Amino acid sequence: MNGAIALDRIRIVLSRTSHPGNIGAAARAMKTMGLGRLWLVQPASFPDPVAEARASGAGDLLAAARVVGSLEEALEGTILAAAVTARRRERSVPVRIAREAAPELVSFAEKGEVALVFGNETSGLTNEEVGLCSMPVTIPANPAFSSLNLGAAVQLLCYELRMAALNPLPPAEPLPDLAAFEEVEGFHRHLERAMTVSGFYDPANPKRLLQRLRRLFGRIRLEKEEVNILRGIISALERKAE
Repeated sequence: MNGAIALDRIRIVLSRTSHPGNIGAAARAMKTMGLGRLWLVQPASFPDPVAEARASGAGDLLAAARVVGSLEEALEGTILAAAVTARRRERSVPVRIAREAAPELVSFAEKGEVALVFGNETSGLTNEEVGLCSMPVTIPANPAFSSLNLGAAVQLLCYELRMAALNPLPPAEPLPDLAAFEEVEGFHRHLERAMTVSGFYDPANPKRLLQRLRRLFGRIRLEKEEVNILRGIISALERKAE
């Protein structure tokens, strides 16, 4: 696939951005690297003249930006979502550095929609937001001073994506028919509902069961047929219980 087409299937998602200038800076960073799809989750101020000023020629990206109320909405239709995070979390899914992650993101973009998610400037992404993404990505900054401006972080990741698109990896095994984000989320809701009804899961004392199950299924990328099988099994067990 043409590298430009792959890049056009990658959406940059900014979650809960507090300063409009960073939205403009992100748009400019994206445009210089050939990415054009910007999604904003609950921005504090948008549209905003400060964002327009910082975009410096990338106002068309701001005009076309999608503003949504939740990260779930921003990830609808994607087959892979990567969370850019510097925090250490107890995760069984290995964290990729940006240069390692970029070729895989471009490869998946040849099959369907891909998202790269950035969090709030102060607090980053929440554990819940990271949990909605199947690939954690980090920028290997100086550990003694790892604070990185949002616009700069977007620039770095977009550069790596462009380099990966211009220099694609040798052809590998074709990707399977992967489940979309909303199909996987539907499975998780179905599983939670069934576990609650059966008494296995107590919402009043959840501990970390749901988070661990997300990690379990996050280690693989579920195919459409696999999601259908899993939901079919749950439905059959629900009918048997009735």
